[in-house]
Amino acid sequence: MNHKVNTVRVQLSDRGYDVKIGTGNLERAGAFLAERIKTTHAVVITDENVADPHADLVADSLSEFVERIDIFVVEPGESCKCIDVAEPLWENLLEVSTDRKSVIVAVGGGVIGDLAGFVAATYARGLPLMQIPTTLLAQVDSSVGGKVGINLPDSKNMVGAFWQPLGVLIDTDVLETLPDREYVSGLAEVVKYGVILDAEFFAFLENNVDGLKLRQPDVLARVIERSCQLKANVVQADEREVTGHRAILNYGHTFGHALESVTKYSELLHGEAVAIGMICAARLSESLDRVGPQFTARLQQLLIELGLPVEVPSTDHNALLTSMSHDKKTEHGRLRFVLPSQIGHVELVQDVDPELARKALAG
Repeated sequence: MNHKVNTVRVQLSDRGYDVKIGTGNLERAGAFLAERIKTTHAVVITDENVADPHADLVADSLSEFVERIDIFVVEPGESCKCIDVAEPLWENLLEVSTDRKSVIVAVGGGVIGDLAGFVAATYARGLPLMQIPTTLLAQVDSSVGGKVGINLPDSKNMVGAFWQPLGVLIDTDVLETLPDREYVSGLAEVVKYGVILDAEFFAFLENNVDGLKLRQPDVLARVIERSCQLKANVVQADEREVTGHRAILNYGHTFGHALESVTKYSELLHGEAVAIGMICAARLSESLDRVGPQFTARLQQLLIELGLPVEVPSTDHNALLTSMSHDKKTEHGRLRFVLPSQIGHVELVQDVDPELARKALAG
């Protein structure tokens, strides 16, 4: 069988790594790891939705190159991205004699990537990490760039680290079995890349809605590779958010994270919250005369055609504003938002009036 692999390189001097994108890649996990590090012990962290067959397939492949493999399975869902789940994982690592020569292999969606990555970054002051994302959202966004972390009850991703992986292995075949809602949720992050960095890519998405919805392999391969390349470019320019450039990746996320937090991570998937957040941010940008109504209309049409939500659910807007004030982009208590000026370009805008944010929520 012809096995075509596309490679995106994240250039970060001695922390640089490859993102390998192709079909059937889960079966090549062992070789992928062996090319990057010599180890006798790998720990696979996954969740109940992914363990069978994906994590098992990865473990089988690893066993060809690694003497000892342990698999730890957690419950699925955003609510497991917390200290109450991280702590037992640290204890489990201790019980199986994990040391600094061991490698953590994260197999799952964005939640597992963030959680397992956080555990890797903190246990024994840092263990090597390999990311094997199994959802579209994780493949196009969260697995690349080295951000790992857990949530606090009132603030998403507030505890974490920058911990770059040895590499990211993406198998597009796993998307065939991804539930529709999870798949569509991932498309929100894809749309985000078009809005913030690439007007031509945004137009490609508009012209390939049917292919995206049908999960056509050629369309997916292009979308995943371009999304990873755009993210790699940003991460290379501002790995640790020192200059503010990396913050553009959070377009729609200030509103989106607040919606997730206030609804206790139980009503909206991350991509769904980001889709709504992107519309709120577009409205906010309109109120600041940065874009016209046609920008919001065009973005909203694409999101709706892809099956993503665009309406703010019934929530306490005061609670949302309070949650936004805890956002990592807040500076000295003043709200900052990533706002568009046109398709393909956004900027970090300082000291935004909270009342304008409230109006953006109201529609």
